[in-house]
Amino acid sequence: MRARLLSILAWATASLLAPVSAHAVSVRFDPVADGVYAFVGETGGRTASNEGLNANIGLVVTRDGAVLIDSGATWQGARQIHEAVRRVTQQPVRWVINTGGQDHRWLGNAYFAAQGAELIGHADGRADMLSRGGEQLAALKQVLGPKADGTSPMLPTRWIEGEDARLELGGVVLELRLRGGAHTPGDMMVWLPDRQVLFSGDVVYVDRMLGVLPFSRTRQWLASFAEIERLAPKRIVPGHGRITTLAQAQADTRDYLLALREHMRKAVDDGTDISAAIKSFDGARFQRLANSAELMPGNGSRVYLEMERE
Repeated sequence: MRARLLSILAWATASLLAPVSAHAVSVRFDPVADGVYAFVGETGGRTASNEGLNANIGLVVTRDGAVLIDSGATWQGARQIHEAVRRVTQQPVRWVINTGGQDHRWLGNAYFAAQGAELIGHADGRADMLSRGGEQLAALKQVLGPKADGTSPMLPTRWIEGEDARLELGGVVLELRLRGGAHTPGDMMVWLPDRQVLFSGDVVYVDRMLGVLPFSRTRQWLASFAEIERLAPKRIVPGHGRITTLAQAQADTRDYLLALREHMRKAVDDGTDISAAIKSFDGARFQRLANSAELMPGNGSRVYLEMERE
């Protein structure tokens, strides 16, 4: 406990010493349902102007405190998120739930730990966070420069095990769901049954092309999506893109994954070369999604290799 407190104090000192610069991105939580809010980040990549805050962040306000869904990519970004929380409520942030292992889901953890928040993540994402945290921070520093100062990878202090977990704070129930991951191994969804709102994390992308990473598993990704269809939420706060409906999530995420897997499965079965398989994929209906031209070739390559393994 003493070591953890010293670590938190060290990073608090670092934040005070970090240069303060004008912020180019404005963080604002807009209402989604009663007591439920979301910040919708840009659909493009991480840039100095968006300060790495190019993902959606959630906020749930209860009578006993607030719950933050993801902590942002940096200490300074987390501080901006906290300022935006305070414009909605004076309740302290009691819990921060990390929905996955991407930088903008958890690299702001140390800031909120310094404010006394408990950090919650899924045990399936622990190895991913440990192995990639330093690499992700180094990449952010290349893009953000001094705007990444004060940031340190801090793992969750409470690990969720198994597929489902039920949390309750101030009379609000939050159900955590994991079906083997998606974009990252620890991708976990947060379901608010009383509000019929789902924070999907990176299981759902709308308006922009999803990214298949070397450690993504599209079979499990679709299993996660099937759980969303079973829940049938009224509103979905996706990992990226505007607050949406199940139908739009199906069109922008599920249908792309199904089409890509089907194409690459046939290519592997037919012995088609990987480069030919990538070029022959008909992605015309998905070209409306932002970043599609940049991401589709890599997605195709990684799904082809995944089909070979399967």
